[in-house]
Amino acid sequence: MRIPRIYHPTPLPSQGDVTLSGEAANHLGRVLRMQPEQPILLFDGSGAQFPAMLTEVSKKQVVATITACESHSVESPLDFELGQVISRGEKMEFTIQKSVELGVNTITPLLSARCGVKLNAERLEKKRQQWQKIAIGACEQSGRNVVPTINPVINLDTWCQQAFDGLKLNLHPRAPYSINTLPDAPYKLRLLIGPEGGLSDDEIAMTREHGFEEILLGPRVLRTETAALTAITALQVRFGDLG
Repeated sequence: MRIPRIYHPTPLPSQGDVTLSGEAANHLGRVLRMQPEQPILLFDGSGAQFPAMLTEVSKKQVVATITACESHSVESPLDFELGQVISRGEKMEFTIQKSVELGVNTITPLLSARCGVKLNAERLEKKRQQWQKIAIGACEQSGRNVVPTINPVINLDTWCQQAFDGLKLNLHPRAPYSINTLPDAPYKLRLLIGPEGGLSDDEIAMTREHGFEEILLGPRVLRTETAALTAITALQVRFGDLG
């Protein structure tokens, strides 16, 4: 069995006992039915991982003894932010999960004119917290030891106006560049993915005013979640660490 990887929300010691409770304890004790003297890997978002051995397992808490602190990075050399206009249902959760697996560092959920999700600020914050948990789970699965940030939800125009010292990209069916013909190799980029109904003409013009380069993915029209993952994959192949 693959050694389970568990995120710990506070800094971990290089050696010693740590108590796990809540969802982590439930996953190890009830779902995986693990027993004392079985190994796990812990990480706290610092970039390191911590091999540990279970010493106590109960229904409410698990105690593990950390045996080492290992430097282990699988992070892409490309500093990658995804600006994703919120999609409906499970599509947004799917996009976040897979984007994290593909190496995105930051995800900013956006509201636009044709965004199909209408929620108040309190419910949007609850959604953001849920999306952050999905990002953590994707790190546990994919071997990442740095947890991407899910930013608070903001309006598209506010996000586009933010200062950014990297390459800014927006998908467009009549764009002058494909990913393979982009003239410069970025070390840092922002990728904007619009809603299911697409960006309005005014929004497209606004992105141009704020320095977004338009790129073409191909001849077919892709759903918003397909477009996001296709573009991320292609950019990581061209400029990141996917072979």
